[in-house]
Amino acid sequence: MDKKNNTIEYLKSFYIKDYLYMAFAIVIYSIGLTGFIMPNKVVTGGLAGAALLIKYATGIDASTTILVVNLTLLVLAFRFLGKTFVINTVIGAGLLTLGVKIGETYLTPYFTANPLIHDTFISIVLGGILMGTGLGMVYSVNGSTGGVDIIGFLVTKYFKIRISRILLVVDLLVVTSSIFVLKGYTIEKMVLGIILLPIMYQTVDVVMNGAKRAIQVTILSKKYEEIATHINTELKRGCTVVDGVGWYTKNPQKVIIVFARRGEGTTIFRLVNSIDPEAFVTRTNVEAVYGKGFEKFS
Repeated sequence: MDKKNNTIEYLKSFYIKDYLYMAFAIVIYSIGLTGFIMPNKVVTGGLAGAALLIKYATGIDASTTILVVNLTLLVLAFRFLGKTFVINTVIGAGLLTLGVKIGETYLTPYFTANPLIHDTFISIVLGGILMGTGLGMVYSVNGSTGGVDIIGFLVTKYFKIRISRILLVVDLLVVTSSIFVLKGYTIEKMVLGIILLPIMYQTVDVVMNGAKRAIQVTILSKKYEEIATHINTELKRGCTVVDGVGWYTKNPQKVIIVFARRGEGTTIFRLVNSIDPEAFVTRTNVEAVYGKGFEKFS
């Protein structure tokens, strides 16, 4: 019982650190959005872009739109979402709402009157880098800010469509619609919004250690049964246990092989460390994994 409680407390300590990390990440994201994008009245993609579109058209705070849309999506999709995803989304969306609210109340008016960078293009680039950095940090700890993440989760759960395609289509629709919805909105600003998208998502990839889609984790441990069971039950990931031989000692050795999403690597390491700190673990980036739970064969 003590061992189980120690493991739970060990994992909880990391979750608290993750949420603090998410809070810091969302501060960075909010500065990019409210300090550099909003003052130039450029529309970006996703829920943040839709919130900006509504703000420019009606004056309704972007934070209000983000909160209402996220609450609506979570209520509608609650029964289809996993517990961990819901908790992370509620925390991430709540922090995002607070960050954007503070930013648009104080940062946006200040930087509109006193722009830090007078060149609009450079300001948009810097804003995109800050937003991408924040999102990448959130995703790196399995966090979520809601919005299109929820829609993407539901669509990929029931249809054979990559979430990257969903995000791309939604982003382009939001950005291009700005030219039709907003009176006086110029093609130049729409193009800046389109340029902002690859800058932001490339930064996300860089922050998350490249654009690799998956990882392969190899684990050598005497407690292989317990580790493999926890990977199956807690992380909902399949794993393979194969026989090996330590050639130096000539002793038999069980080897656990796990394929997982890149954002799940940290969780796997923490789980292994909580069970067997003396385990030997390697991680290899994999360009793509095809099969159930990963990419579809084209």
